[in-house]
Amino acid sequence: MSGAAALGAATSVVAAAGYPLARWEDTVTRGWAGELALEAPELRGAVEGTIAALDAGDVRVASPPAVAGGEWTTHAWVKEAILLYFRMRVSEPIYAGDLEFFDKVPLKRNLEGAGVRVVPPGVARYGSFLGKGAILMPGYVNIGARVGEGTMVDTWATVGSCAQVGARVHLSGGVGIGGVLEPPQAAPVIVEDDAFIGSRAIVVEGVRVRAGAVLGAGVVLTASTPIVDVRGSEPLELRGDVPERAVVIPGFRPKQFPAGSYGTPCALVIGTRHEGTDRKTSLNEALREFGIAG
Repeated sequence: MSGAAALGAATSVVAAAGYPLARWEDTVTRGWAGELALEAPELRGAVEGTIAALDAGDVRVASPPAVAGGEWTTHAWVKEAILLYFRMRVSEPIYAGDLEFFDKVPLKRNLEGAGVRVVPPGVARYGSFLGKGAILMPGYVNIGARVGEGTMVDTWATVGSCAQVGARVHLSGGVGIGGVLEPPQAAPVIVEDDAFIGSRAIVVEGVRVRAGAVLGAGVVLTASTPIVDVRGSEPLELRGDVPERAVVIPGFRPKQFPAGSYGTPCALVIGTRHEGTDRKTSLNEALREFGIAG
């Protein structure tokens, strides 16, 4: 199974049957368009049902491609449900022992039953999903985000609204995976299975990091960041999409301005993570071979 497909066995918005999705989608879409009042019971039921299904992992904001190399599908109506949920909620105190919060969205519950480890003061918001065996150090996972089985969200790493992070991914300390909630049709950030994201790296604006890729410490990827593949005899420029098993480091290239020539940031694909070795070994080899700090 490809990395993208393995990120979720389902290829549609729902991973389990039993939800009236067609009715929810129609109701949420009409509510978003202003055709239903915010306090309408029908709309409230559809919105709250959608958020509960997101929290359980049965509905997702974006679905992986049905075939290898395909594109992800973003479900705008699910994002609309999240935005409507914000409007419906009123902030209230939330207590975790001696810690006090004041927010509209409650914290995620039943972590033990889900087989998830959360280290204080790590926070996952209700409406996010953490797969079995995931570990959340003192970091943050926002509503609508999905974190796959066995993934590590390390200290002070953040997973923004609606981001889709695959299985066995390592988000190192201080990593920022950006949220993409508006506009609803915009693609979220995608980090596919077995990727390694180095310390203080930032991935935002719907960038897709394909399966097994390695981002070195401090890599910053936005939708407009040039990703320059220098593995061949000629550079190949990409944007918004890190190739599968690519090894990426921060880079700079000169650009002429009226005041002179200055280096502007880019990302450099300098190698390929070996496919024939296990994940840990190949990661260590990548870090050593290409001089990347984790």
